[in-house]
Amino acid sequence: MLHSPALVPAPRQLTCGERAVRVPDELWVVVAGHHQELLPVLRSFQESVSAGVGVAVRLTASPRGLEERFHVAVLVGDRAVTHPQGYRLAVAPEGIRLDAATPQGAAYGLATLKQILATGREVPELQIDDYPDFARRGVMLDISRGKVPTMERLFRFVDLLADLKVNEFQLYTEHTFAYREHREVWQAYSPMTGEQIMLLDRYCRERFIDLVPNQNSFGHMTPWLIHPRYQHMAEAPDGFELPWGGRRDEPFSLSPAEPSVIPFLAGLYDELLPHFTSQYFNVGCDETFDLGQGRSKKAVAERGEHAVYLEQLLKIYRLVAERGRTMQFWGDIIIKYPEAVAQLPKDVIALEWGYEADHPFDAHCAEYARAGVPFYVCPGTSTWMSLVGRTENALGNMRNAAESGLKHGAAGYLNTIWGDYGHQDYEPVVYLPVAYGAGVSWAFTANRDRDVRPFLNQLLFRDAAGAIGDVLHDLGNTYLAAGPLLHNSTALGRLFHSAAAWRTWKPLAECDFAAQEQAVRQAAAGLERADLRTADGPLVMREMRNSVRLLLLLCDLGRTLQGVQRGERPATGKVQQLVRELDEVAYEHRELWLQRNRPGGLEEMSMKPFRAWRQELQKLG
Repeated sequence: MLHSPALVPAPRQLTCGERAVRVPDELWVVVAGHHQELLPVLRSFQESVSAGVGVAVRLTASPRGLEERFHVAVLVGDRAVTHPQGYRLAVAPEGIRLDAATPQGAAYGLATLKQILATGREVPELQIDDYPDFARRGVMLDISRGKVPTMERLFRFVDLLADLKVNEFQLYTEHTFAYREHREVWQAYSPMTGEQIMLLDRYCRERFIDLVPNQNSFGHMTPWLIHPRYQHMAEAPDGFELPWGGRRDEPFSLSPAEPSVIPFLAGLYDELLPHFTSQYFNVGCDETFDLGQGRSKKAVAERGEHAVYLEQLLKIYRLVAERGRTMQFWGDIIIKYPEAVAQLPKDVIALEWGYEADHPFDAHCAEYARAGVPFYVCPGTSTWMSLVGRTENALGNMRNAAESGLKHGAAGYLNTIWGDYGHQDYEPVVYLPVAYGAGVSWAFTANRDRDVRPFLNQLLFRDAAGAIGDVLHDLGNTYLAAGPLLHNSTALGRLFHSAAAWRTWKPLAECDFAAQEQAVRQAAAGLERADLRTADGPLVMREMRNSVRLLLLLCDLGRTLQGVQRGERPATGKVQQLVRELDEVAYEHRELWLQRNRPGGLEEMSMKPFRAWRQELQKLG
């Protein structure tokens, strides 16, 4: 008997029979009803199966003449399948049958069948009955830290999300939409245009994905407030004290005390929202660290932070409601105040986020549930500030979110991909945590222990050696060898961004860079065996090799700096060697960036740490 296929997401219920099923050279797919809605998904299925296993897939809406031939029958509207996103898939020697209540459910069944057929022409006899735990399963991609992907890369990423049964996509935006009246804010960052949003919205909709508009509207507004035209709206124009110590010298949040803020936001919404068909809108409003340190200081002192924050949030809520949308907002500020949570409108969606494996999702979700406020759970891929990810933390974080969300009735699950300090990690680094998050948000029990590496090897990269999944997984765990476990980052990720502060960076002395180097070399050994057969396989290999090279450089740099801290002078020629290696990695990074992303933000953000370390090393030399 053949083994059960390693599907991601793993279906809720899968039963394998004793027989093997041989798929013919020519495979007809007969779609009974809704074929126009399903056509983009059918074409994707056709292209993938034809390219992957050499089967000529033919599409038709008529079964005439095919009754006695092996074919795939897709029946939409079957009453035996009751869940609107559910499907039943049966693979038997006489043919394949897919039943679904809706076109969306049929699309998910086709995504599963695509993975089954990707393993080869001979597949197991099986029956799958499947539907999701969370009605809304999303991924959010940060495009405000310099990295705005090209349209082609966004389309390909959406294809991946569709294959994983994700049905919500967001582009986190602070300043990277091309507002016509605000050119100075976005002109250096190759932003998304209205036309591009409309094209992406249609592309997502054709694949049953809701493209949700996203515009931060309270905190994280520095890219606007540094410009003279907007400084009057800043809460603290000259900077503020951070809650964990230290100071930021630039403005950060829009001030609730400034009357022009709400009309300003109304203008942004009126230009942004018409490009989207979604009925949802994420207005951000997270991490308002400077609230009460500037123009609203008196109001916060008299009424409390929670009252001032809630009042501003409700003003934004009214703007969103007037425009016929359901407001999503990050819940990190409001969750600190149960009395404020209870006052939220019951038609908002609070986004409960946290990115460590032990984040208190359970307690926070219980608070929203008690208040009757709809909410999502929002873990993260743990790929930012890490260069190659934090695999163990990411998987734990996503399990925790899914389990707590199910327990307390979350309305959705949003997996987040951030790009703090320049988004230097390469796109393939996110594939493993995105795939795992899609699994646990689809069917938690079936996927909590699912190994997604076979999915990466077989379907995503078509790696004949089956090695790249291990490389991505294991590189993402090398942070564990460094010693100190840092919040929201890794030791090498922090070191990379600490050129200006390495002398006072306390974890530097605690890091075991020799152990980290050994772990990186061991994890990267699989790159020599990998044999990627996809069109972007050579690019993926270059990206991963440059990631490894940067990690090893940082290990070498870290050991050198530890010696300097102990009063030792670097060996003759050591600094020059580090500079040469840094320059070579930086050159390759620039080249690789432009393969997937627009040029705006590259020099300003992604290359900034390379320049900073070059200057610092020259001082040491």
